[in-house]
Amino acid sequence: MREWKTAMGNSAETLQNLLIKRVQTLSTAESCTGGRIAAALTAVAGSSAYFKGGAVTYDTQIKEAVLGVPHDLIERHGVVSQEVAEGMVVKACELFGTDFAVASTGVAGPGGGTDDLPVGTIWVACGNRKSLVSKCLHGDHGRIANVDHATEQALQLLLEYLSKTD
Repeated sequence: MREWKTAMGNSAETLQNLLIKRVQTLSTAESCTGGRIAAALTAVAGSSAYFKGGAVTYDTQIKEAVLGVPHDLIERHGVVSQEVAEGMVVKACELFGTDFAVASTGVAGPGGGTDDLPVGTIWVACGNRKSLVSKCLHGDHGRIANVDHATEQALQLLLEYLSKTD
């Protein structure tokens, strides 16, 4: 667990250095990670220079009311989907006025899974209104491990994304 925490801290510190150097800002829109992505980012001193805020939109209605994710998008694709994760990114950028956002939506467990959407299915996405990337995670290793894994994968996805943009 300590090694994982170090890896997450390294990712957050690397992201901070990159975003401050580029004078760019970041926000979060989280569901199943429950604010863990924002917590990882703000655990690094100096994060206020680039991190503007985040929304934990655990409930579907809150994703619609607070973030403005369209109801029909959720109805068409399901709340745990690439389309909704990417929609959360776009809406977080708009809500917080940031250059980039990172988002998560999924089934952390232990309950809530179905045959079509098993526990451990989590979508992470990042980007902005112009460019988005997303990744689907699979595998149930218990609620805490699922959330930890999704948090680290979201940070890694954002690092990879930013390394390809300027």
